[in-house]
Amino acid sequence: MDVVFFSLFRADNPYSSISLSMAKELAKHHRVIYVNHPYSVRDMWRGLRDGDRDMVARLPRFFTGRVRYEHLAAIPNNFVSVIPPLLLPINWLPPGRIYKFFHRINNALILHTIRRALRDHQVNNFIYINCFDMIYARVLPKKMGAQLSIYHCIDDITDDHYLGKHSIESENEAIRKADLTFVTSTNLYKLKRPLSDRVVTYFNAADVENFRQVRTQTYPRPKELDGRKGQVIGFVGNLDSYRIDYELLKKVALAYPDKTLLLVGPVNSTEPKEIGLDKLPNVVFAGSRRLQDLPLLMQYMDCVLIPFRYNRVTQSIYPLKINEYLAAGKPVVSTSFSDDIRSFADCIYLAEKHEQFVERIADALAEQDPALVQCRADVADSNTWEARIAQLWDIVSSKLERSKFERSKVHNLYAAEPTNLEPHTTDAKH
Repeated sequence: MDVVFFSLFRADNPYSSISLSMAKELAKHHRVIYVNHPYSVRDMWRGLRDGDRDMVARLPRFFTGRVRYEHLAAIPNNFVSVIPPLLLPINWLPPGRIYKFFHRINNALILHTIRRALRDHQVNNFIYINCFDMIYARVLPKKMGAQLSIYHCIDDITDDHYLGKHSIESENEAIRKADLTFVTSTNLYKLKRPLSDRVVTYFNAADVENFRQVRTQTYPRPKELDGRKGQVIGFVGNLDSYRIDYELLKKVALAYPDKTLLLVGPVNSTEPKEIGLDKLPNVVFAGSRRLQDLPLLMQYMDCVLIPFRYNRVTQSIYPLKINEYLAAGKPVVSTSFSDDIRSFADCIYLAEKHEQFVERIADALAEQDPALVQCRADVADSNTWEARIAQLWDIVSSKLERSKFERSKVHNLYAAEPTNLEPHTTDAKH
């Protein structure tokens, strides 16, 4: 059975994503057709302005409105990345008839792209997974032939001003129509279960093999730490405006002036500058890094942080980074922001308030017990993508068997019913 993805997260994204991690594992035994979230005309101009080579290579297809197929070196076999034609940027439009009109045009182009990919690659027996793209192709029309249409919900978008503008009801509709909905946290299950009885909890995992290298390899000291002495307190991830508690990070930096606070990831918030976090001498913003380059930096972190706020967004998060941190064997200090992070209480340091968080860092930095490192590694080993994909096929197989059984029951019911229709003849002119 093939797997067709349509994902909000593009295959050429330099950061790790759930859908690409799943696709990489699935491609070991199944063919994966990975349809990327479409670029808009605005995206194209921005890419050209910024000198994006991939965007330049895609121009001929964009201008002719044709589908483009690409391959990734990271997934050499059983994988094709599909680039749809350009779409019109419409998220800025207010809800209403005009938005709906252009949405129908864009959605038709995406469905055409998927049909074309199915035909060009002779895909017949497949499941469809929409990973968090709640705007387009939420569920495939039955006539397109998917054995199952699965919607993969990974965040609560209620407070997301950009996505929430058009997507809240759109996502709810996807959940109501999908054959299955995967949710990545306990709280998301509570939120989405009233919409459908086909909602399944499907937690995130980690590329354990990549982060295990922190414990098994020896890397040179990264240039970001040149001239710096003392222990390193680290964070790896998206430094956004919804999740990260920057006031807490500032308190950490001020409480440990002899330590380096190393923050690795894209900065997508103005708050670090507004509160002066970027001006503190012991704080280093290392910028974005590819997934395969993270072990080099993490090896030199003496403890790692999950400094999430307490809000509606984080309450529904099972953080991707928790199993990455644990696979690296690092002591983890986290705020107690969700039910799922509290499920790791036996192997991480949890804190309810800022002062406790700062104190827990001292405990983590003083840790000397190799058994704790192994305990964390064992937990990560149970949360690999290999284990998650095995779970996916168990869920899919069970659902298909139930569907087959229900169809068989209906068939047998009608076959067993007596008919009152007697054969009769009619006039030829009728």
